[in-house]
Amino acid sequence: MEDVAVIGLDIAKSVFQLHGVDAAGATVMQKRLTRSRLLPFFEKLPPCIVGIEACSTSHFWARELSELGHEVKLMPAQYVKPYVKRQKNDAADAEAIAEAVTRPSMRFVTAKTPVQQSAMMLHKVRFMLNRQLTMITNAFRAHMAEFGLIAPVGRKGVDRLLAIVDDKTDERVPAEARQCLQMLVAQLRLIKSQILENDRQVLAQARSTEMGKRLMEIPGIGPLVASALVACVPDPSVFRCGRNMAAWIGLVPRQNSSGGKARLGSITKAGNRYLRQMLFSGAMAVVRRAMQGTQRAWLVRLLERRKPKVAAMALANKNARVAWAIMMSGERYREPQAIAA
Repeated sequence: MEDVAVIGLDIAKSVFQLHGVDAAGATVMQKRLTRSRLLPFFEKLPPCIVGIEACSTSHFWARELSELGHEVKLMPAQYVKPYVKRQKNDAADAEAIAEAVTRPSMRFVTAKTPVQQSAMMLHKVRFMLNRQLTMITNAFRAHMAEFGLIAPVGRKGVDRLLAIVDDKTDERVPAEARQCLQMLVAQLRLIKSQILENDRQVLAQARSTEMGKRLMEIPGIGPLVASALVACVPDPSVFRCGRNMAAWIGLVPRQNSSGGKARLGSITKAGNRYLRQMLFSGAMAVVRRAMQGTQRAWLVRLLERRKPKVAAMALANKNARVAWAIMMSGERYREPQAIAA
């Protein structure tokens, strides 16, 4: 055990696979442990480097093992996969993790604190509630359509249908069907109230931190985006520059360059999908205002050459870089000044 310098740990719900190597890279340990035996095993082990794929429960185990004196490094799963040899199993995965964690060029993920995970959970729950709201709304519209009751797209259209269900004297809906529809209406109203409560918590959370307040000063970044950025990027110094953070979110153009010729396509859509969606939604709001008239000369010139959604994606890319600069420097957002001709 004293020879173990690096351990690749493949985590799961109940069974954990370990692959240990010494300083020279030779295998000195292969072990399979249950959940109850994992921490007692590491308590007896001398401090070493522990590599883990950044996946479900990885941040919890990173905190637990760090408290025992080990140096825990989390890695994106897609960067570990190239090191897997032939067959896919727990032992091969643990060996690949032990190999990948020693690479000098490997990119690591910062372990999140319970507070940061709780903040991100607000966004995950909100995303789930919105999906449920859409699902129930579509089902409600479809059932009402069976009785010839059609409403326009949007919330006002749904409100019309809700009024018909609430009106027990309306004979267009049979009594048997009304009982089922009232169940959907109750679910719909409950989810709406939960989304509103979730939004209040996100707003309070964004305003409770100095970083969140500074990020909300950027046009196109509101409480939702600011709170998500603070939760998802606990340590902005892991990115060498703003472009690296934009690339991590998936907002930079995809490259297909060869022979010294640069060929750029659409955005990569890699990395954090939720942040990308939120930044794009905020940018679209700024673009709509720009189309109605604004002093943002850069955006106006871009809209003259590109479609609104393309301009919004470019603005989202720019906002990600500005957000990184603010998070790194601690400065406040300053509106760009037009240069006099």
